[in-house]
Amino acid sequence: MTMTAEPFKQITFTVNGRSVCRSVDVRASLSDLLRDELGLTSVKKGCEVGECGACSVLVDGQAIDSCIYLAVWVDGKTLVTTEGLADADGNLSIVQQSFVDAAAVQCGFCTPGLLLTATELLETGQTYSRDELRTELSGHLCRCTGYHNILNAVELAQERHQAAEHIGSHEFWEAVSR
Repeated sequence: MTMTAEPFKQITFTVNGRSVCRSVDVRASLSDLLRDELGLTSVKKGCEVGECGACSVLVDGQAIDSCIYLAVWVDGKTLVTTEGLADADGNLSIVQQSFVDAAAVQCGFCTPGLLLTATELLETGQTYSRDELRTELSGHLCRCTGYHNILNAVELAQERHQAAEHIGSHEFWEAVSR
């Protein structure tokens, strides 16, 4: 008697604050589910072997390469893609605004993954040196910028995040926008 696994599994998870229930192929990657079924196109398909970081998403706060992460593994978890970084009013997150202000975006292909990894780094509460940031961001390939402005943006985001924690984010953004 040969046993075969069920080819589909029902999963429930939260993505960008929205509850999702789907029947997924047990062999499907998370990037396929997010892009093809949910239309979250900030999740880029680059190398598809976990080397470039373009497909990075946050799963329970941790940046992962969604191209090598099975969709069934997100059952019961919380995901954030770049579409979920801005607030309900469309205001950019500290990381997103820092990338804009530091001119850290050129073609934009690597940007969504970098934004999510930078968000994870900020959420640790740790202060990273420039060399540590280079190491932490080393899983992302960028063909345009040479990383200088990207590092500047993450350092700026780190400074702004720390300032926002001290004075409250509303007061911080009022001060920054003057």
